[in-house]
Amino acid sequence: MDIEELRTFVEVADAGGVSAAAVRLGISKSIVSRRLARIESELGVLLLARSTRGAALTEAGATFREHAARVCAEMDAARETILPAGELRGRLRISAPLSFGPTHFAPVFADMARRHPNLHIHVAYRDRFVDIISEGFDCAIRVGTLPDSNLIARRVGPVYGKLVATPEYVEEHGAPETPADIAAHEALMQGTETWHFMDGNEIVSVHPTGRFKADNGTALVSAALASLGIAYLPDGLTHEHLASGALVPVMRRYPPREAGIFVIRPPGQSPSRKVRVLTEMLIECFAKAPEFAGTPG
Repeated sequence: MDIEELRTFVEVADAGGVSAAAVRLGISKSIVSRRLARIESELGVLLLARSTRGAALTEAGATFREHAARVCAEMDAARETILPAGELRGRLRISAPLSFGPTHFAPVFADMARRHPNLHIHVAYRDRFVDIISEGFDCAIRVGTLPDSNLIARRVGPVYGKLVATPEYVEEHGAPETPADIAAHEALMQGTETWHFMDGNEIVSVHPTGRFKADNGTALVSAALASLGIAYLPDGLTHEHLASGALVPVMRRYPPREAGIFVIRPPGQSPSRKVRVLTEMLIECFAKAPEFAGTPG
């Protein structure tokens, strides 16, 4: 068996099925099935129990998966070691937020692909926090504040935000003056969340409520522009509307806590050269993009 067959088996094991693994690998389901059949034939054991719901590892498959994953990781490390300086090969799977990804991160991914013609870059844009280990991503880019986890995070830039509303909303409903006032307003939210503001050096947390929720920042901008309520949004999504006067900042004495742009990767290993290069490119990009980070306050 060869390394591509091993890599295919690991992808099927982690994705939970042939179809999902084929999407991850960018190949047809028939190729994935043939590779799996060759491995099982050579080993003489059943590695995966197939069903209409997908594929689950057998006991032998679970043991073999751990060894196969280590072989693939060692092969990737060996390839990186002998490559000419600066040259990248292989595949890089990235999860990026839908709200910022196509506008702010996609140019960096495209530039990376241009600089490294032998590198295959696969990007999935979604605003939910993916499980990068079980879903097979090399890294994820996240914007905001990070929940506690065992993942390794590298901050590549700051993100500032503001509490905003339309002038029409403020005229009709007034504007909150303190974090406690937010309870009297319709909040535009991603879900059940906590908003954090700064009172000098102290963090004040509030739990807003509202009838309009969306899991995408651009959709919340549209709701704010429709005067449906107040929104806690990063400047990268609102700076044009603030400049035109369509939105105005409110409660400026209590600015939102500074957040960040992070590259997240799995624990327990050094970052691959591909992830290191992407991280460095993002740091360089956002050092030159003040309109994305915004300004404090």
